[in-house]
Amino acid sequence: MTALGLLYPGHSAEDDYPRIEQLLGSDIRVDLVHTDIGEDAHRVDVLRQMGTPERLAAGVEQLRLSGAEAIVWACTSGGFVHGWEGAQEQVRALARIAGMPASSTSFAFVHAAQEIGVGRVAVGATYPDDVAGLFAEFLRSGGLEVTGVHSSGSVTAPEVGSWGEAEVFALARGADDPGAEAVLLPDTALHTVAHLPALEKELGKPVLTANQVTVWEALRLTDRRVNAPGLGALFTREPIVQV
Repeated sequence: MTALGLLYPGHSAEDDYPRIEQLLGSDIRVDLVHTDIGEDAHRVDVLRQMGTPERLAAGVEQLRLSGAEAIVWACTSGGFVHGWEGAQEQVRALARIAGMPASSTSFAFVHAAQEIGVGRVAVGATYPDDVAGLFAEFLRSGGLEVTGVHSSGSVTAPEVGSWGEAEVFALARGADDPGAEAVLLPDTALHTVAHLPALEKELGKPVLTANQVTVWEALRLTDRRVNAPGLGALFTREPIVQV
């Protein structure tokens, strides 16, 4: 049994994770602990407070006791708002606190894009324009070319968590760009797991979403590879071998 530990802020789309666990269909357990979200707003100052070491540390002990072998901060915006270097320090601090390998959803997007061999990506962000722009900057720092950013301007996680299939597809379509090799939907408050195969079929390219890449990143940290077609191209392709 491989146990994956996730720190998830608040309550919005956490039910994506039991669905992912079921679709993995193997000896993998996804353990999730909710962290204190503080003020719920997609504002840079608020997002920087959301992922402080104190708030993350509060949930670590529970994951350690559950037997987690790796831990991921399951919040995209709570990572990239610190910039590349700041997000790296956040993850290093989390690893020190947890005593195990650690990462975040922000880095998961970069690693997942590398895994499927794409360099040009389009972003469909639920965030306001300024926050979405910071995510694009983060991706560029990770070596990706961002062909365009489409923002819905949503202010709170519960608002995004209430979105259904129509809103998710509209966001993905609005973001898609002919020059992009993949479309990225970065909010862990957004329900996407049920729609992954249909999204990729409609757009004709890989779609990487926050909750999907978060679990994939935790698996990467534990050196596990799982073939799960229901979770999109990221879980069905062979890894790209760097030479």
